[in-house]
Amino acid sequence: MAQFDNNSFLRPGYGAPAIDQAQYDIGLRSHMLRVYNYMASGLALSGIVAMLVFSVPALNALFIKTIVLSNGRTMMGGLTILGWIAVLAPIGLILYSAFRASTMSTRSAQVVFWAIVALNGVGFTVLLYRYTGASLARTFFITAAAFAALSLYGYTTKRSLSGMGTFLFMGLIGIMIAGIVNIFVQSSMMSFIISAVGVLIFAGFTAYDTQTIKEQYSEAYGTDVQEKLAIFGALNLYLDFVNMFQMLLSLIGDRE
Repeated sequence: MAQFDNNSFLRPGYGAPAIDQAQYDIGLRSHMLRVYNYMASGLALSGIVAMLVFSVPALNALFIKTIVLSNGRTMMGGLTILGWIAVLAPIGLILYSAFRASTMSTRSAQVVFWAIVALNGVGFTVLLYRYTGASLARTFFITAAAFAALSLYGYTTKRSLSGMGTFLFMGLIGIMIAGIVNIFVQSSMMSFIISAVGVLIFAGFTAYDTQTIKEQYSEAYGTDVQEKLAIFGALNLYLDFVNMFQMLLSLIGDRE
């Protein structure tokens, strides 16, 4: 799962006609609620898919290679070919949506969004094998609390966070390169640093993306692209949440 910025297809501008402020505020709250509803629904679908793949033997066999131990317990032995396709496909869909955001129809954006979150659920199945249920639940609630606070800050602050975008993107590229290097180095210290820095980066993205969604609404106010804007905004926040969750999990999660 990868973070991206598809915010370039709509940017806040100037010279917009005068609007009724009360009506605008109601519309903005409705828009943000729609964004959060999409995001929460995406998280729920990812969780449902993960539990189904983990607990239904027929589905599990499609995506996961399992090993039965001498004590009768089952552990994960790897991913099947279909499993690798399911794990890697969201990256392609994210890149596709980033490049085609401005020309994609609302219907297509919805299809891409639901496909990404459903396929991510297959990848989350790996976490169910690696970590205890208690630590998964604990880390999820910690992530949810941090996300809520950061998103609220991004929504309410009067300070422009636009300058953070380039810095955060550079940091993201940095930890991605470090992660690839660590596949070969296998350094526990590097893994810790990547996870710690990753938490900070996606915390920053949460506030930054929330403010950007709010600003984009101002530009799109009164147009027919608001629904598509909500979908892409929800996808950005969904990716911020799941990446922060996984980084925190690698720091504080208890392995099976």
